[in-house]
Amino acid sequence: MNAAGPMTISGVIPSLAIRADLGPPRTECAVGALMPWADRLWVVSYFSSGKGSGVGGGLYEIGEDLRMVRRPESRPGTYANRMVHVPSNQLIIGPYVIDADRKVRKVEALEAFEKDLLVCATMSHLTDPDHWVYLLDMYGRFLEMNVDTLDVRAVADLADELEVPDKRYAHFKAGYTAFGRVVVANNSYGQEDFTGRQAAGRLAEWDGARWTTLERNPFVEVTGRGHFGSTVFATGWDRASAILKVFTKGDGKWSTYRLPKASHTYDQMWQTEWPRIRETEHERFLMDCHGMFYELSPWAYEGRIWGVRPISTHLWVLGDFCSYRGMLVLGADNASPAGKSNPFCGEPQSGLWFGKTDDLWQFGKPGGWGGPWWEAAVQAGEPSDPYLMTGFDKKVVHLAHDADAAVTFTVEADFLGNGTWKTYGVFTVSAKGYVHHEFPSGYSAHWVRVTADRACRATAYFTYT
Repeated sequence: MNAAGPMTISGVIPSLAIRADLGPPRTECAVGALMPWADRLWVVSYFSSGKGSGVGGGLYEIGEDLRMVRRPESRPGTYANRMVHVPSNQLIIGPYVIDADRKVRKVEALEAFEKDLLVCATMSHLTDPDHWVYLLDMYGRFLEMNVDTLDVRAVADLADELEVPDKRYAHFKAGYTAFGRVVVANNSYGQEDFTGRQAAGRLAEWDGARWTTLERNPFVEVTGRGHFGSTVFATGWDRASAILKVFTKGDGKWSTYRLPKASHTYDQMWQTEWPRIRETEHERFLMDCHGMFYELSPWAYEGRIWGVRPISTHLWVLGDFCSYRGMLVLGADNASPAGKSNPFCGEPQSGLWFGKTDDLWQFGKPGGWGGPWWEAAVQAGEPSDPYLMTGFDKKVVHLAHDADAAVTFTVEADFLGNGTWKTYGVFTVSAKGYVHHEFPSGYSAHWVRVTADRACRATAYFTYT
């Protein structure tokens, strides 16, 4: 309790919760984006499926006295985009453009589209970045907007362009522009994808003329820090583990790293709203990935990333987070009535958490499971993707295969983190067999990988507790 300001309970300020009306219709009401700008903290909300899916919500501003005002320009809908357009000195957040004097303009042109736009990302323009930006809609509509006139033009339908199997379930989440490319993420994923009957997720890039699919797995975030670090990061997952893809400008290539899953509660496209990578301390990233917070450096040396370290686990659905007045602010999705599907959830509302970055180390201890292979078709002598090993206590690896003869697995460790691999151990698994190995107490390395000596369908799965 703070006598000089609003009531605070464990970092949560109840008076700063955003709320939707009870309807009809009833919906979720969550924090879609946060951004400090022009002496305020700006908050935009999102509903479950766009305009007409709920009543209330919109755009809010919070002053340094931590008192909140809902702006009269507020427009109900589903928005999770935020970006400062530096050439015009304007904040673009949701369907609003806000100048340095806190004048808010609504992008009325978004109303003209046949189906309401669920804007999830704003990106720099490839050819005229001083006057235009790109907007990405959750259903895959890729647009461009003039930051002066607020005119909006359609560029592409990415659900068609990238051949998403069922357009009804296209679920684009993020986009980012750097190094002459626009990179977008779609996290469509359900039973059909888990069982391998379809692959609807996408990570793709565009050079202004041609779209190229990089991955057919669900991805939720794409970001970077421009030429500072000269990297682009994308996070997603598959059945085996969480995935971190990294583009390094120096060699112009994408690399794949694998991370543990802290929880399987994120293994569906609607349950990953909207894990982000944000700069919350000077020149450092905080990454929220599959239920775990990580430290992440924007730098890559010799084409390899450094400084990936787990901080803590959590069960939040976090639409965004940022730094404001020296505090770390987390914006949640706390309650989802979702029409008739959840009669045990009452008022649509979600809160904000205020604390310090160091507080994250008091959350759940790092732990998780996953690996480079889950019943995967592997080739003899071909190493797996690197899998994160640092920052966890007890470690076990499980090895299995379906071959009719014994398979020898070589486990290698990269304890320097620079791609120098050393053999940790060699494990022979009998025909169609299984073994597990417990790593010694205190053993750690930055990355671990596995190689099989014959082609087979194999599993290499790590459990960290």
